[in-house]
Parts: sequence; C-alpha cells; structure tokens
Amino acid sequence: MPEPTRNAGDIGRRVAARREELGLSREEVAERAGTAADYLRYVEERPTASPGTSFLIRLAGALETTVARLRGSDADLPPGIGQAAYHPELTELANGECWARLSTHGVGRVSVSTPEGPAIVPVNYTVVDGAVAFRTARGATPALAAGAEAAFEVDHIDEALSEGWSVLVVGRAEWVTDPAATGRLVSAAASAPWAGGDRDLWVRITPERVTGRRITAR
Repeated sequence: MPEPTRNAGDIGRRVAARREELGLSREEVAERAGTAADYLRYVEERPTASPGTSFLIRLAGALETTVARLRGSDADLPPGIGQAAYHPELTELANGECWARLSTHGVGRVSVSTPEGPAIVPVNYTVVDGAVAFRTARGATPALAAGAEAAFEVDHIDEALSEGWSVLVVGRAEWVTDPAATGRLVSAAASAPWAGGDRDLWVRITPERVTGRRITAR
C-alpha cells in the first residue's frame, strides 16, 4: 500500500519545532549536523526542500530524535515504540516538582465511569487556585467525571532518549457553577478545547493526592 502523500514543508516545520524545543540556534544545529546554517534555513523555510536520507540521519542525531519523527512516519503510532535506555532509573517526583510539570495548562487524561465501563479520555486542562479544571459539555464523556472521585494524568515522553515522566492527580471532580470562579477559569484558559464544539461547562478536580514518577537514563 503506498505511503500517503504528506504536505510540502512538513519536514521543515518538524525540524524547526524540534530545534526550538531543544533551545538551539540554527548555527548550533548546523555545526552538530556538519552542514551550513544557510542550508538548514532552506530546509526549515522552503516547502520544496527535499533533503536526502544521509543528511536527515545527521540532522536527526543533531536534534536528538529519529529520521522517522522528522519525516512524520510515526505520526499515527503511539509514543514510546523505541527501546528502553541502557541503564534506566525510575524515581519519584516531589510534590513541588509534580506541580511544576503540570505547569499552567496542557493536555491530560481524566478517568470516568461510563455505562459501558471505565474509560480514560484526553482533555485540555488549566491549573487555577491549586486545582485542575477542564472545559466540556453536558452529555460529553469527560463530563461523567463530575460528582465522583477522579484520576487525572499528564505525561511527557522523550522518544530520542527513552526518558519520560508522569504526574497523577486524584481528587473529587465537581461542576464549577459559581460565575466568579468560572470567569477566572475562562480568563486563565490558554486555549479553547482542541475537540472544538460548544464546550462552555467547567469541571474542577480538587487534589487529594498528587504523585509523579520520572524515568531517566544514567
């Protein structure tokens, strides 16, 4: 079956995004990859750029990632398909570090109980006043979390290094009905829900337990 055609310029956008994620300049990446900064700019900015495999191998090494990720070949695969690090180490995160990794917003997963059984669904979340809140619609699956104890999880995986972390928040989930509290959440929200649609109801999880773990390569 032929590989689906990808939009021109996708490789350049992925290269630029990964470089910025690492906090590197074009000059630094070019030096690592043994190429010219002007050519790297061309790859990042020109939709018609079509770098060869040899260059992509060097570039992937410079960006601490894989050729497959730069090409987008793994876009439809789950994260963590690579091998474990040679000497992985699992450690517990302190409470303050858990909150630091939760940050102010992002995408996490909330547990719910449905008529068909337990489920876990992704939501865009916001951290306000020491609680985790997300926007949903009445009748939507995430709304089933309200009125019960819920588990909320957020994580990050570094495919290149086989490292990662996760934070788990457990507490009672409730509808937010106070107009002032709702207003604070709306003001703090960094993004509308990625799922789109009319999602103007808020559910807040008040933490009773916050734990986290991290895997690093020694």
